[in-house]
This record gives sequence, structure tokens and C-alpha cells, in this order.
Amino acid sequence: MMIDARAIKKAYGQLEVLKGVDLQIEEKEIVAIVGKSGAGKSTLLHIMGALDQPDSGVLELGGIDLTRVGKKELAQVRNREIGFIFQFHHLLPEFTALENVCIPGMIRKTPKNELNKRAKYLLDYLGLAERMDHKPGQMSGGEQQRVAVARALINSPKVVFADEPSGNLDSATSKELHSLLFDLRNDFGQTFVIVTHNEELAKMSDRRLVMVDGKIVSD
Repeated sequence: MMIDARAIKKAYGQLEVLKGVDLQIEEKEIVAIVGKSGAGKSTLLHIMGALDQPDSGVLELGGIDLTRVGKKELAQVRNREIGFIFQFHHLLPEFTALENVCIPGMIRKTPKNELNKRAKYLLDYLGLAERMDHKPGQMSGGEQQRVAVARALINSPKVVFADEPSGNLDSATSKELHSLLFDLRNDFGQTFVIVTHNEELAKMSDRRLVMVDGKIVSD
């Protein structure tokens, strides 16, 4: 099992956001989490991705209990085992596509030659061989999102968490991105957990989980 979350709770002040979430995700699964705004989807994703800590409960990722490790080890797990794709890309505008993709590998201290070779391979795989030296402002939204996908994969993570990955794209580009996620799973073997309002993407996934008021109510 890749992710095992049990009785996860999270509150911000008096606001209970997660009210005892139980969730198990298998290796190489593509799971979509849907629900209305405010249901707790992004909070759950951030906790599973080690960007935030639950108030209580147990969360294991690849056999590592994320609720029992210190901040330094948590940062290492986040860098080595987890990739992120966000709605707004979060690319650094002053860096080229190649440089943006390399950043997590630089943090990991991957040797430069090895890092550049893998970054170029991923960009080529994603159809961006001609765009490696372009900066984000010179690329379309779909191209920027594919750069973000390459960046998420650079350290060969076990799990990729995607928060509304197609939310900022037109419908045709969204469909391309959706198909790409399944190609990536088949070719690279990652597990994908996707928070989305896009029902088409949700229905394509191996499982569609519905969140209501801080709990998963259907699978």
C-alpha cells in the first residue's frame, strides 16, 4: 500500500476541516478526490503531501509514518518521495524550462550531469524538446503545466499529488493533460492523487472519492 491514512483530523482555530478521514491508496493507482469547495480536499492533499501536519491520526506514505518524523526528515521525504503539480504551475519566471525542472534535483544534490540528462529526457518525453531554453512567459499555459509535470517527476517520486492540475487550462489542453497523467503512470509507475472539479478526469481515474464536510463519503 502506498498511502494509509487513518482518522486524520485537522482544524484551524474553531473550524474543523478534516473530521476523521480514512483513506487507503495502492501503488500505481490514480485516485481522484472530488467535492464542493470547502469540503477539505486541498487540506487533505497538503497533509498527505507532507506540506501540513494533521492534528491527530496516522498517515503512512510508502511505509513511512509521516506523523512521527521530525521537520528535517519530513522535508527530505517531501523532496525524494513526493512530486507536486499545482493549478498555477509555480514556475520561477526568471528561469528557463530546463532550470525550473532541475530545481528539486538541485535541492536533493543530484550530480549536475545526471540531473540535466534526466530533465532533458523528461522535457523531450513531454513534447518540450524545443522549449527547454524558453522562460515561462514565452510558453503557453499547457506548456507551462507540462514543465511543472516534469519538475514533479525529476526526483522519481513514489507519489505525485495534483491540486486542480487542469483548473487553469482550456478544455482541449485539459484533455491532453488528463491523458498524459495515465501515460506517466504506465511508463514511470507513479501513484497519482488528484484533487479536481473536473468530472471527466475524475471518471477516468481508477477510483473517484467524494468528500463532503471534512469526510470521504463515497468510493
